[in-house]
Amino acid sequence: MSETIPSELPEEYRELSATVRDFAEQVVAPVSAQHDREHSFPYEVVAGMAELGLFGLPFPEEYGGMGGDYFALCLALEELAKVDQSVAITLEAGVSLGAMPIFRFGTEEQKQRWLPSLAAGTQLGGFGLTEPDAGSDAGRTRTTARQDGDEWVINGSKQFITNSGTDITAFVTVTAVTGETERGKEISTIIVPSGTPGFVVAPPYDKVGWNASDTHGLSFDDVRVPEGNLLGERGRGYANFLRILDEGRIAIAALAVGAAQGCVDDAVRYAKERQAFGTHIGGHQAIAFKIARMEARALVARRAYYHAAALMLAGKPFKQEAAIAKLTASDAAMDNARDATQVFGGNGFMNEYRVARHYRDSKILEVGEGTTEVQLMLIARSLGL
Repeated sequence: MSETIPSELPEEYRELSATVRDFAEQVVAPVSAQHDREHSFPYEVVAGMAELGLFGLPFPEEYGGMGGDYFALCLALEELAKVDQSVAITLEAGVSLGAMPIFRFGTEEQKQRWLPSLAAGTQLGGFGLTEPDAGSDAGRTRTTARQDGDEWVINGSKQFITNSGTDITAFVTVTAVTGETERGKEISTIIVPSGTPGFVVAPPYDKVGWNASDTHGLSFDDVRVPEGNLLGERGRGYANFLRILDEGRIAIAALAVGAAQGCVDDAVRYAKERQAFGTHIGGHQAIAFKIARMEARALVARRAYYHAAALMLAGKPFKQEAAIAKLTASDAAMDNARDATQVFGGNGFMNEYRVARHYRDSKILEVGEGTTEVQLMLIARSLGL
């Protein structure tokens, strides 16, 4: 993919999008409302995504991946999010937050141990960064890890951790304070396998949206893991996770674009079918113009994440562009969800309609993986402000 936005995606990307689109409509959509209503994790959908190779898209074949790239993952996320954001975030977190830290910073032994099952989608990994007092300000991390012989002893807690409590969760990678430096806390990253004594997964949260996504609080009480579970260089945990978050913002932007476009598609269909005042409601300029603005938002946001992804794949700086993409796409998703609900009228307030789920689900896109305010801060800093 070049640094400029292609007028038409290469054939392999178009084929991938079409395959995932079919899967989303035929496999994901029919069960989405039930899983949302029951707050149940969609294991059968995850198994289907695994069979398609979606969890292995950006990883080399030597580790069980598909040999694709990060942009391919983004295209898959966009298609899934059109019909179900919970399923899309399960894939995004499984790849971007669970497997990618292992791939980027792990030793060869760690890659060989964990990546094949993560890329196959038979296991999931969690990303333990956020704490009760350390959300956007991750430098306030209070979870600690001290060395005791050839082991790390971990104490502390994390919150809002995706894919951390499923039956197929293999581990959670946690940031922890491992010492002090002249600049302050030395923060490192440590792999904590599921089932390790002292590692407790709290009951699932009762959330506004993303009800089929697995999200838990975690606690660590004298949790002991081998010294070799250190992920990356000691003291580089915070810096490494910032890199992961920069990449993840592009993926979240793609997911948000899918949500925004899904609202457009549903609104167009409804506006052509719903009759009012002697004609379909799409024939009324007020409705037509509202949907036109929705389409414009989705298109602009898509271009933003395409551009950020192109820079990343070219090995060029992309932090500012990722922040812009995430900001633009999350705004588009929330605005389009609101407008689509308005187009649907009273039906838009009924959970049986997909736009109602998008209305509940989209708000977290302005919060997760860096709030809107954090994106604005990053963009302002890039301008020297």
